[in-house]
Amino acid sequence: MSAHGQPQTRSDLAKLSVAALGIVYGDIGTSPLYAVKECFIGEHGTEPTPASILGILSLFFWALTLVIVVKYLTFVMRADNEGEGGTFALLALLDPKKIEKKRSGVVLVLLGLFGASLLSGEGIITPAISVLGAVEGLGEATHVLDDYVPWIAIAIIVGLFIIQKRGTGGVGAIFGPAMLVWFGTIAFIGMRWIVKRPDVLFALNPAHAVSFLVHHGMHGFLVLGSVVLCITGGEALYADMGHFGKSPIRIAWYSVVFPALLVNYFGQGALLLEHGKAVKHPFFGLVDGFWKFPLVGLATVAAVIASQALISGSFSLARAAVQLGFFPRVAIKHTSGMSEGQIYVPEINWGLLVACVALVIGFRSSSRLAAAYGIAVTGTMSITSILFFSVARTRWKWGILPAASLVGLFLVVDLSFFSANLHKLSSGGWVPLAIGSVVFTVMTTWRRGRALLAMRFIDQTLPLDVFMADLDSMKPHRVQGTAVFMTSNPKGAPPVLLHHFKHNKTLHEQVLLLSIQTEHVPEVHRDARVVDLVDLGHGFYQVRAAYGFMQTPNVLELMDLLAERGLETRKTDTSFFLGRETLLITDGKGLARWRKMLFAFMSRNARPANAFFQIPPNRVVELGTQIEL
Repeated sequence: MSAHGQPQTRSDLAKLSVAALGIVYGDIGTSPLYAVKECFIGEHGTEPTPASILGILSLFFWALTLVIVVKYLTFVMRADNEGEGGTFALLALLDPKKIEKKRSGVVLVLLGLFGASLLSGEGIITPAISVLGAVEGLGEATHVLDDYVPWIAIAIIVGLFIIQKRGTGGVGAIFGPAMLVWFGTIAFIGMRWIVKRPDVLFALNPAHAVSFLVHHGMHGFLVLGSVVLCITGGEALYADMGHFGKSPIRIAWYSVVFPALLVNYFGQGALLLEHGKAVKHPFFGLVDGFWKFPLVGLATVAAVIASQALISGSFSLARAAVQLGFFPRVAIKHTSGMSEGQIYVPEINWGLLVACVALVIGFRSSSRLAAAYGIAVTGTMSITSILFFSVARTRWKWGILPAASLVGLFLVVDLSFFSANLHKLSSGGWVPLAIGSVVFTVMTTWRRGRALLAMRFIDQTLPLDVFMADLDSMKPHRVQGTAVFMTSNPKGAPPVLLHHFKHNKTLHEQVLLLSIQTEHVPEVHRDARVVDLVDLGHGFYQVRAAYGFMQTPNVLELMDLLAERGLETRKTDTSFFLGRETLLITDGKGLARWRKMLFAFMSRNARPANAFFQIPPNRVVELGTQIEL
């Protein structure tokens, strides 16, 4: 069974459904640690009266139903790109190069990039808030460690990021079963309180939610900023779709996650109905005495799993951004010989670690961090709705009325939650926006800078037919071996080839002009990676290859594929010629000077092309050139 294929047997389906519990539902599965608490005990918490308890529980139920069940599981997951989901998959479905020809298309691409940027902010906040929320449970059992809670959380977070380089394969095998234990536990401890106060089930009636919002006015609206914490894993659910497929994700939700979450949330509500203001932490208050310690331990494990899922997602997001041309090349290390999706990106890993530790030191509690959480999630959800509308209209040819009606409903919910979180800007909501803005600036600057650079290269590129005609008349000296020239423009002779020929006056007896393209699909099958092989004569061959945006190019693999097509190359006699540009900053048009300086800085520090394309360094010849930007 392929990564994006459907399970072939019931056993496969069951295994994938359990595995999805650990990767897909780690984030939303740990929301009970802090969601109810923030609604009643947080900065804008409401009085735990029977009416408000039933009202907020009703909001929880209908938020999960409308956002997760209706929006994501029923509709948005239909917008998959060869099985992959997430913001970049939606952008790929829309084909950025095509839609950018119109102003509305440019806006959509920018929205998609900003949505991906906000999601990176969530990837930073999730480990901090999840681990802090779990460790804070120690305060329910003993106050001896109260002053050390942030430092215990930091130690766990540091350990989590240190082990990333070992890969998630071995640890991932226990994620699903561990989360199955977690969901079973939170359902069990919640059920005993529902049995005591079965009247809590009246909250299923949406009238309680409406009544709460009506009677509490603006304060009730602001409480939505805490209610949104119960759906924080919705976007991750869609982004991780490619790992398991739609059926296992849906089965895991309906059979385990949704029932367990509801029973636990309603159990916390029943506890509040029974004890009111005496409850200091609704989640850990569900158990008594000694049992708080194992619950804290299990909650910490669940928080680590939730964090791991977001960290792995950040690695995948970075690779997709690199492949689609939105981010500088970074080191991408494969940690498994069995699964191409298991990767480790050192730059992203250590950047996330520093940011997470800074958040824990700066905020010191999950309640303060909760203020920073909602804006990133709801902003990304709103952007997903808009991109989904465009996919429905352009790809599926939906009529304007059904598409606008459905997405209008999504946006009413999304924007209500987003608006309710705006008051958090001064108390921490600025953090994800600041993170998102930095990432957005980096991605747009890199994309625009590469476009300007490509135009400069086109100016320096000689049409291929002209170059071949010159060869015919000049008959240059040829040396043994094969030279591979990497080029992004298959229609012209690459500048690095012209540079080499101008200074060395010789050519290899066999020359390959290799162009590697990133397709708007997650993966390109091995047999289809060599798109085109053209014999140009005079020992010249033009090769066009393609990889998916979730794959890392491998030039040596392409050499083997070319050999299978009849183009033999000897590894010991093959040299790879790459260009290295030195950018000269000017005051010309195209980008502001500070953005040109940022682009030049990123270019200098980007992963070398030979490492990114997995070319042995001892077989690479780099030729430098200066380019005005």
